[in-house]
Amino acid sequence: MNDITIAGKTVPRLGLGTMRLTGPGTWGYPGDLVGAVELLRTAVNELGILHIDTADAYGPHTVEDLLRRALQPYPEQLLLATKVGMVRPAPNVWRPLGRPEYLRAAVEASLRRLATDRLDLCYLHRVDPTVPLADQVGELEGLRTEGKIGAIGLSKVSPEQIKEARELVTVAAVQNCLNIEEPDDPALPYCLDQGIPYVPYRPLNAGLAPDPVAALQWLLDLGPQVAPIPGTSDAAHLRALFAPVA
Repeated sequence: MNDITIAGKTVPRLGLGTMRLTGPGTWGYPGDLVGAVELLRTAVNELGILHIDTADAYGPHTVEDLLRRALQPYPEQLLLATKVGMVRPAPNVWRPLGRPEYLRAAVEASLRRLATDRLDLCYLHRVDPTVPLADQVGELEGLRTEGKIGAIGLSKVSPEQIKEARELVTVAAVQNCLNIEEPDDPALPYCLDQGIPYVPYRPLNAGLAPDPVAALQWLLDLGPQVAPIPGTSDAAHLRALFAPVA
């Protein structure tokens, strides 16, 4: 498995998604806080995983807190990506919110929770259809020029939205859903053609993939710009996923 450069950091192409390190409904803390912290340390210190993906909406806010507890001070080579632009009124409820003032407040809050001066990679978690995309990515660009964001990503976007955003900002990565059971995303060929790192979320179809290792290898074989982020809450499962494709 080759490395990939995302947001200026060169990391192994297989990263770790952290949405499962929450309670039911992606709400609150996980039942085993100690185990969640140890899983994150196992990922980085034992398995050499250097791309960790999270979001302020996971919990909400709780996974960013766990990452600080587990990994701060962060290794210099670690790429820690988070997302803003989604609010969580209740368990299993997700709503995009892309007003510029909210995005700015969310970035500031993520900086505090993660105890860092800069977010390596900050995604717009979802495009808010009620706010011009230019205003949403424009606010993130402002935060980038202020040094609070290292690079800007987009999540769950179409090729047209990526093209629109690229007229205003450098898009460092695109994170869309892709797995063997959901194999068609028109953004993938666009990203491959343009050399944009493509980060498949839900790469194991929320745990339904019959052969997880084969599913990850299928994704890696799609091209050198593809960097899946499988997730788990179990350290033994984590080792089983990563060891065969390391």
